[in-house]
Amino acid sequence: MKEKHTFVICAYGESPYLEECICSLLNQKRKSPVLIATSTPNEHIERLAEKYHLQVKVNQGEKGISADWNFACSCADTPYVTLAHQDDLYEPDYSENILAFLKKAKHPLIAFTDYCELRDGRKTETNELLRIKRFLLSPLKIKGLQNSKFVRRRILSVGSPICCPSVTLVKEHLPEQPVFENNMKSNVDWQAWEKLSKLKGSFIYCKKPLVAHRIHEDSETSAIIADNKRSDEDEVMFSKFWPKFIVKILVKFYAKGQDSNNM
Repeated sequence: MKEKHTFVICAYGESPYLEECICSLLNQKRKSPVLIATSTPNEHIERLAEKYHLQVKVNQGEKGISADWNFACSCADTPYVTLAHQDDLYEPDYSENILAFLKKAKHPLIAFTDYCELRDGRKTETNELLRIKRFLLSPLKIKGLQNSKFVRRRILSVGSPICCPSVTLVKEHLPEQPVFENNMKSNVDWQAWEKLSKLKGSFIYCKKPLVAHRIHEDSETSAIIADNKRSDEDEVMFSKFWPKFIVKILVKFYAKGQDSNNM
């Protein structure tokens, strides 16, 4: 049977969590091929790849988060690809659920699941930020609204509640140009979903928390927040939906949500 889905792990540096991520993907109930894509090849990545018999693809071209994600996406020769984040964990029934949802969809663009936070090895199933994101995504539980451009854009107009590592991209329904643009660091994913929200097709949402997103001080997100770059990018994104006087209010409000990434 021809494979339909691939996990591509976006690996950087020498993450102490990479092996846990690999194991969570290899332990899926519904098996999918697993690859590693990196622009920072090193002995740590090579050792783990050899240990688990995984192929490593090295990005020799443009560098940066968006370029690395686009490269990772191109590494998969299956219709569906999940860009797995090296610090995060995937529940054993992630791929099983995602593929079941995609099978029922007519013209899906992306499919994604709910998530929990992982701090110091402990999962947090709910907190204020998670509750807000689940509320924002609740309209997408209704199948008839998953194709609505209006609904998707209203959701994204107040932030991105979509958990990036939980997203599976449907490559055949995506535009030919790169999905991720190279003018942002923190909001690369939000910008991509905003672009895709204008297209014909559906955003498929599985309300089960099937990804554990690790929060730690060495993460790229935490580093960007500490450097105050995120607020600038938030303003750019809000400007795609709102007039300036509302944008200023939203940027201040949205900044409070960054506290969830502080240790």
